[in-house]
Amino acid sequence: MSLSLKQLTVYLTLLGLGGGAGVLGSRYLMAQPQGLNPPEAMPAVLEPLSPTRRTNRSAPANLNFIAQAVEQVGPAVVRIDAARQVSQDVPEAFRNPFFRRFFGNEMPVPEPRVERGTGSGFILESDGRIITNAHVIDGADIVKVTLKDGRTLEGRVLGADPVTDVAIIKIEAENLPTVRLGKAEQLIPGEWAIAIGNPLGLDNTVTVGIISALGRSSSQVGVPEKRVSFIQTDAAINPGNSGGPLLNASGEVIGINTAIRANAQGLGFAIPIETAQRIAEQLFEKGRVDHPYLGIQMVTLTPELRKEINQDQDAGLKVTQDQGVLIVRVVPNSPAQQAGLEPGDIIQKVGGKPIKTASDVQEEVEASEVGANLDIEVNRQGKTKMILVKPGSFPVNELQ
Repeated sequence: MSLSLKQLTVYLTLLGLGGGAGVLGSRYLMAQPQGLNPPEAMPAVLEPLSPTRRTNRSAPANLNFIAQAVEQVGPAVVRIDAARQVSQDVPEAFRNPFFRRFFGNEMPVPEPRVERGTGSGFILESDGRIITNAHVIDGADIVKVTLKDGRTLEGRVLGADPVTDVAIIKIEAENLPTVRLGKAEQLIPGEWAIAIGNPLGLDNTVTVGIISALGRSSSQVGVPEKRVSFIQTDAAINPGNSGGPLLNASGEVIGINTAIRANAQGLGFAIPIETAQRIAEQLFEKGRVDHPYLGIQMVTLTPELRKEINQDQDAGLKVTQDQGVLIVRVVPNSPAQQAGLEPGDIIQKVGGKPIKTASDVQEEVEASEVGANLDIEVNRQGKTKMILVKPGSFPVNELQ
């Protein structure tokens, strides 16, 4: 059962030692930016195309690095069409016993409504394993997958993780073209970024821009229920691009295009490929993902926030530091409460690593293991305390 927007926002800010991310949207621009020819110093030589990656025409020798990347990766990008039936409830008035007696067998019966959506994905393995966004296939068990060569195949959804918005699909095919994976952790803002997908139903659309920023928290992106540290790019992304690859100048996949800020243009976001790959491996292995969860609500302290909290008599907290991560609330019966963490504690280290922001805490908790010991160093009323916490499994069902 879905929660109200207010309930969802309140609950999901209680993510295990980290804020989440949020409802992902995908708005994308259609025009490719001008004047983005690479400088002479930009490496443009890529590995030779394998036979499974060649298109029907021979590639000109003078392709720029963008075109070369597209020649390599384009055949492995797919369109995903998902459909699900949505039942419509009988209007409340007709549930009244009076109306039931009056209408008898002629009571109106709601007809199921079919919702359809289109997104993108890309082939990880030549045997037909595909990765995409969870919101692309939400509510569907079977989807239609259209390859660049025109074939349309039935795809089975093997698993989806709403916490990171990653899903996997399997189609029955062999010797399919695949992508090469790069490393998002090695990116530098200002590098080239290339997006391929099917925005607005326009298959195999290519847009280009740069890596605008790294490590954007899910709360910054506007999706606080997610657990992702996003790549920000100005490469145009529109509805239908979701699930498609974000490439570097060498044609390697560095992320999955997934979201934009609804109130801004030119701000696209992608899930780092390391995160997507880690989640995909768990989904392929066991069909689900266990996310470590502590159960706290927290904020990153600033001098202004400290002053505001101390002036709020209803807060019931007295903050003595300008920096750190303040625990505002502890979820009842959560691993955090069981371990002894309290509202007002200021987190200083997680797993022995100094932290500065709530996003830092979230990343360290996500990197821990469910049921394993995790050391949390806090400042409690001026005294340093070490709390041993055993993260539980994040209650994903609460997101449904």
